[in-house]
Amino acid sequence: MFDTLDALQPKSQCVFVRGDLNVPMIRGRVADTMRLEKLSSTIHNLSERGGRVVVLSHLGRPNGIVHSLSLLPVAKTLERVLGKSVAFAEDCIGAKAKTTIERLRNGDICVLENLRFHRGEQNNDIAFASKLAENAEIYVNDAFSVAHRNHASICALPKILPAYIGINMQRELEALKKFFDNPERPVMAIVGGAKVSSKAAILENLVKKVDVLAIGGSMANVFLYANNIHIGSSLCERGSLSLAKSILRLAKDNACQVLLPQDVNVAPSLKQSEMASTKNVKHIAKDDCIFDIGRASCLAIIAHIEMSKTILWNGPLGVFEVEPFHATTVQIAKAIFAQTRRKKLISVVGGGDTVHALSKVGEKATVTHISTAGGAFLEWMQGKTLPGVLALSKPQRCR
Repeated sequence: MFDTLDALQPKSQCVFVRGDLNVPMIRGRVADTMRLEKLSSTIHNLSERGGRVVVLSHLGRPNGIVHSLSLLPVAKTLERVLGKSVAFAEDCIGAKAKTTIERLRNGDICVLENLRFHRGEQNNDIAFASKLAENAEIYVNDAFSVAHRNHASICALPKILPAYIGINMQRELEALKKFFDNPERPVMAIVGGAKVSSKAAILENLVKKVDVLAIGGSMANVFLYANNIHIGSSLCERGSLSLAKSILRLAKDNACQVLLPQDVNVAPSLKQSEMASTKNVKHIAKDDCIFDIGRASCLAIIAHIEMSKTILWNGPLGVFEVEPFHATTVQIAKAIFAQTRRKKLISVVGGGDTVHALSKVGEKATVTHISTAGGAFLEWMQGKTLPGVLALSKPQRCR
């Protein structure tokens, strides 16, 4: 249980909003505004109801003050996204923060300087959190993407200030809980990626919860190899062979059907993509390198998409950046779009590469929920309790 913004009366109060302004930067400019756009709902809600909104965030991994990682250019971009003036404080604690915040009127917005310029942030230092809290009356966390971090602005602040959950974070948790805790069945998961080892905990958790698991990307090669299928010169994490076999056994024990590629798109190398051909997995030659699943494998996955009520997708199924190995990821995205649009499917998509692939296809707004949370999304998929979520849970808080 969490206190939502509906339970908050922000008028005339200073509200700290822990957002995620850790956006990609190119030559000092914000390259992608998606996270800022998502945060805008909570900021507008509080501002329009008379709160004095103060946004806290980190940017990058500075060790002390690094001017190139200042949040000033991000604050200026946030101003454009919001269509409202945004003040900026040159520190997140001390006199500079206090002076900037004291100048705010009801409805005004400001951004504090990078939290990670102070070691106390990443050390989850209660003393640092107390210095932050001196300038605020209310705390709101709208950054699910950092909920896996045991940092001061995420875990210590809600122990000091009355704490609430932001709009975007609330939506994220509702979507993920709906998939993992009480999904409409049949439930399907599609997981791609390069390494089994990096997603082993996710796969072990998913096979206990879903009816069908489709595996693609380079890590599918390990599962094929585990089934005594020769994979030519393809990328294969052979050290994870026993791990793949263990996951397949666990899937069988939990009545989870695992879909592995029946056919694949191969070429001698990525630089020779014009020589691509489709082969049955039993006919892969010594010099063949797998870069995508084949048409029959794609159609098998789409058939299960059309039978499913709930689906989670993490990771493209081929090297989608290079033609023609983007084709199956595009076709599967379109199938998910179509079923979601017809109200026949609840679709949850997460992971940077997957979201990027969807943006190339278009219509990504059709998906029920897109997570931009990165590490937090992956840890949630593993079944872990996230410290930032736990900190907002009402029984955990001491005020």
